[in-house]
Amino acid sequence: MNNFTFTLAELGWRPVWLQQLSFEELEQCFPARVSAVYRDRIHVLSEQGELDIPVTGILDADEPEQRATVGDWLLLAMETHRPVKLLARQNLLQRIAAGTEPKAQLIAANIDTLFLVSSCNQDFNLSRLERYLSLAMSAHIPAVIVLTKADLAEDAEGYREQAQSIHSNVPVVVLNALDAKAADQLGSWLGKGQTIAFVGSSGVGKSTLTNALLGTAAQHTQDIREDDAKGRHTTTGRQMFALPGGGWVLDTPGMRELRLGEDAEGIAELFDDIEQLMGQCRFSNCHHQGDKGCAIEAAIASGELDLRRWQNYSKLSAEAALASKSREERKKAKQQWGKEVSKFARQHKKMKDDWR
Repeated sequence: MNNFTFTLAELGWRPVWLQQLSFEELEQCFPARVSAVYRDRIHVLSEQGELDIPVTGILDADEPEQRATVGDWLLLAMETHRPVKLLARQNLLQRIAAGTEPKAQLIAANIDTLFLVSSCNQDFNLSRLERYLSLAMSAHIPAVIVLTKADLAEDAEGYREQAQSIHSNVPVVVLNALDAKAADQLGSWLGKGQTIAFVGSSGVGKSTLTNALLGTAAQHTQDIREDDAKGRHTTTGRQMFALPGGGWVLDTPGMRELRLGEDAEGIAELFDDIEQLMGQCRFSNCHHQGDKGCAIEAAIASGELDLRRWQNYSKLSAEAALASKSREERKKAKQQWGKEVSKFARQHKKMKDDWR
């Protein structure tokens, strides 16, 4: 055990987690926060010090959502440090992992602010920012759009205006991650016990921002390719870092491919204007493809609705529907497997009884 300890308040503890514990648990256990996740162990921080916990027992659950991720709170046995309970999360950031069989991939939990990072160059992509923002809204995490490399752009203000057009209530910060003042521009979201996280493509400056906030080179950085402004992965895992002001920052690997899960709530919130337009179509089953009285096509024709925005809404909605269908299929398969196991157990018992 490391002697470096933190108070619960410093780790971001909230009364809502205390309400989940019984008197017996308070006497026999202590809470710890997950700061890093590895293949065979997790690293936690607590008032008892730093610990490495093997991924066994409740940490080795079949369902991805039941496993611990960075930012989670665990209840550990006082004497053995055995994980007893994974406390209910305030929010969970997750995506659908790449592959033919969609599965949830946990990114982080219990985040106070999510910074959606892009840059003022060829990497800037409104549809990708909308994808990130949909993810944040689905997880009920307050989001801030951060545009880096402002010093290299001829029209940084133009990038800001484009980013702000995504959603009027989402703050947009334009900065130079290498500037000493960059941390000050994000200061209002970096209070004591607050946990922030960065998401964005490789090379947009997430690790550079993390180092700027920490005041040290905790994360390795690399230059981007000049021909397409794309970067290489410099962060290969997820880890929480303590900020000088008392908060926590979580850097994540670059995620150019970010597939959404089944929760379409964030999509509906981000594209509420489109969903309102859809309600104005003449027919409730309008396909928005040449149908008479289609409000969507009329809005696109008049310039009220941007075609790119409509196409991205359709794409994200289709992804969410596919993820929901895949989850239901897995649920049915699991139920069928349970029935087969029960049937086999009954047959086995009958054979034993007949043999006797």
